[in-house]
Amino acid sequence: MRNYSSHIEPISLGPVIHIANHSQRFNLGQINPAFLAEPQIMPQLFSRRQTFFTNLLGLTDNSAMSIPTHTSQTLAFIGGGNMASAIIGGLVKQGTPANQILVVEPFEETRQRLISQWGVRALAQADAALKEAGLVIWAVKPQTFKEAAHATAVFCQEALHLSVAAGIRSSSIAHWLGTERVVRAMPNTPALVGLGQTGLFARSAVTPADKQWVERVVATTGALLWVDDEALLDAVTAISGSGPAYVFFFIEAMVEAGVKMGLSADQATQLAIGTFTGASQLALSASEPPSVLRERVTSKGGTTYAALTAMQNARVSELFQSALQAARQRAHELGDEFGA
Repeated sequence: MRNYSSHIEPISLGPVIHIANHSQRFNLGQINPAFLAEPQIMPQLFSRRQTFFTNLLGLTDNSAMSIPTHTSQTLAFIGGGNMASAIIGGLVKQGTPANQILVVEPFEETRQRLISQWGVRALAQADAALKEAGLVIWAVKPQTFKEAAHATAVFCQEALHLSVAAGIRSSSIAHWLGTERVVRAMPNTPALVGLGQTGLFARSAVTPADKQWVERVVATTGALLWVDDEALLDAVTAISGSGPAYVFFFIEAMVEAGVKMGLSADQATQLAIGTFTGASQLALSASEPPSVLRERVTSKGGTTYAALTAMQNARVSELFQSALQAARQRAHELGDEFGA
């Protein structure tokens, strides 16, 4: 059987706000750098319980594929990999009863881990138990999505669907599942420590109540924003979806340079990671843009000036932007390769 687990790079429980005359909604909160060094404090961050909407609005869309809103609070996950585990963990810590979570995961070892760690129900393959799900979360690999959808669609056409699979467009998902109630998400791996960033796009049949439900689920893994144009999720993929790897790349380079300068690997690693953590927190809390923060620590003729000048001479910014464009293009190609 194919592995439906998601391994994509694929997400502060602060308030969600809506900015006037702007289509995006943001989940904002204070991020303490100690969070990364002290993962045991995560339960404290998730101590505030949130309850799901029990009376969801009916659809107003008249599309032939539109399905009446399902009112069940049960959540089903198709795939039980890292991203599914991150969301499940956040939900349980917030107070969602484990018996309201159902996971379809073909690998026995992964199923048993989910059961022992979170107490959820787990199935080796899709069956009629999925009919009780009000929300189905697709945490599968792009190349296995279509096969998984065809095996599952008959059991969950009345549900709301949330996909965290990279590249697969919502039109393909709607076609495979026979419903227009589809939300597509692009999360990233810091979701595993509750500090993820997720971009979301909803098809027209998704109601405001549906969006609220999705927000409550995604917020367990970090911050979120909505885009009105699905094509922008390719840009989200390039910036934040693949973004953690860029940070790790620069950390690696800094550590390597530090070792060459005489520091131990442990010393260089502490300095590099700590610098990224501190600078990110400073950028988050500051009212000025990053360009101003950079200028404040760059004295002409100083050490920072020397380093930045070397980067500019090497066209680092231009090359980096080219790399992000390559990621965006690849995200678009995935939709062509594995879509309907």
